[in-house]
Amino acid sequence: MSAVTAPVGFIGLGIMGEGMVGRLITEKVVGTSDSNPLVIWNRTGSKCSAFQSKHPDANIIIKSSAKEVVESCGVTYCMLSTPEASREVFEDAENGVLAGVSEGKSIVDCATLAESDMTRMSKEVISKGGRFLEAPVSGSKGPAATGSLIFLCAGSKDVFDEVLPNGLAAMGKASHFLGEIGRGTRAKLVVNSLMGTMMAAYSEGLALSESVGLDPSKIIEVIGQGAIASPIYAMKGPKMVAKDHAPNFPLKHAHKDMKLASDMAKEAGVSYSVNDQAELVFRKAREDADLNVADADFSAVFEQIYKDSTSTFAKER
Repeated sequence: MSAVTAPVGFIGLGIMGEGMVGRLITEKVVGTSDSNPLVIWNRTGSKCSAFQSKHPDANIIIKSSAKEVVESCGVTYCMLSTPEASREVFEDAENGVLAGVSEGKSIVDCATLAESDMTRMSKEVISKGGRFLEAPVSGSKGPAATGSLIFLCAGSKDVFDEVLPNGLAAMGKASHFLGEIGRGTRAKLVVNSLMGTMMAAYSEGLALSESVGLDPSKIIEVIGQGAIASPIYAMKGPKMVAKDHAPNFPLKHAHKDMKLASDMAKEAGVSYSVNDQAELVFRKAREDADLNVADADFSAVFEQIYKDSTSTFAKER
């Protein structure tokens, strides 16, 4: 892993962004001298101040707009939480990302958006003389904080080669270049839709186990010993049984990705019925005001399964 010798920008210090940008500092990719400051901006400015306070020895500069970050840096990473937030920050005519792009500027966008969004953003950046790398990540809050993300990249191969040994190496355990713009998003939606269907099925399995008198801890152990073992099952299972859905990957974001994957499948002419059914369960959970789990971890779809169940255990739980 190598340090950079120029300022690097980072826009978006939310659940994912805070961990990612923290890795740039702790791995000493940036912020080690006056020549390579980390330049940051977030829609909620207090997060930038809090991050700066956590790293008093690092050279961190807080800007008042996304535009100023891009103008100050050769490479700027963006990690906004939703397509709406991304569009707002990117397209703001006076203070947005695009407003700061000029000849030679590079944007690395790590959000999960629709393919059409990534394509539009890439074209707009290139039209102003900049370069664009689509780089959505596979992973949640924990992997972001430990540098264990998987980057699914497309677009500018030159930018990919430049950031691979420093920024991507610090923030991820693997990085893949998949070709033309859009392919990173396609790969991310395949991965996240599969993860959502796995969580929906796992939730049903655990709910059935408890409802027929089986010890859920023993079932989690059994699952972990067989061919269907999965890190996500081992990690989430005990918390689900304990009704602990502290957010690592918010349910509303999981649902968003599953819906985008469903749309992608329809456009591609592929039957995606399992995801589509799971997406409906996630949608129901997201929109249920009584459950109020949209901002909880996506494992909270478990609560929707139980709400829709009529077993004695479900009623007494």
